[in-house]
Amino acid sequence: MKFEKFLVPSAEADVRLEIVAAKPLDGGPFPTVVFNHGSTGRGQNRSLYSRTVAPAIVANYFVDRGWMVLFPQRRGRGKSGGFYGEGLAPDGSGYSCDVRIAIAGFERAVEDVDAVVSHLRERSDIDKDQLVIGGVSRGGILAIAYAGMRPNTFLGAINFNGGWLGRACPSHETVNPSLFERGARAGISTLWLHGSYDQYYRIEHCRENFERFLSAGGQGKFVAAPMGHALMFKPPLWKEHVERYLHDLTG
Repeated sequence: MKFEKFLVPSAEADVRLEIVAAKPLDGGPFPTVVFNHGSTGRGQNRSLYSRTVAPAIVANYFVDRGWMVLFPQRRGRGKSGGFYGEGLAPDGSGYSCDVRIAIAGFERAVEDVDAVVSHLRERSDIDKDQLVIGGVSRGGILAIAYAGMRPNTFLGAINFNGGWLGRACPSHETVNPSLFERGARAGISTLWLHGSYDQYYRIEHCRENFERFLSAGGQGKFVAAPMGHALMFKPPLWKEHVERYLHDLTG
């Protein structure tokens, strides 16, 4: 497996985004997963902003199956330029529960994924007909929503423990379902992997998000696993579901 780190332009002048790529040693073009990171917890620890997130457990899983994985770092995260502006409260207390601020932070994240997609189209080692978007926590809801907001870009979308606001914000009952609903118009099969004991998103809330998504015309499968928010780090609980999903997507 080869790891590569590089910077690509963002929508913001003179600001570039860090991407970590992992791919098989030989061959190509490769089917490719764009895997989006989550938040930094409460948003109060600024030292976490500069930590590049590229979980080896995800990279190994996909590369072992012949897929390339890209881990983009959104503005202000990892070694990406710009400031981190995904819904932080003006007073510096962390992530805001204000619906307007939260949604604006989400829209900023969408701009960064747009920049990553522009980069995908320039690469000769990527199979443009076999692109999947995925992510964890905030990255999970971003993956589902983005697929619907930019239809005909991705073949599939995989959501690990997705949500934009956690249960500490009463407004999560408004923000999360409305964002997931944006993904419904993608017209593609999606996979939702949630921990039954997630400390940030009650499993009942996650099921309600999924039902809202289906009611809006979305397609997908919901899996509840006996785990908390760290489900991504327990492949035995999800790998068979993902393998079946990828097989069905690619034939």
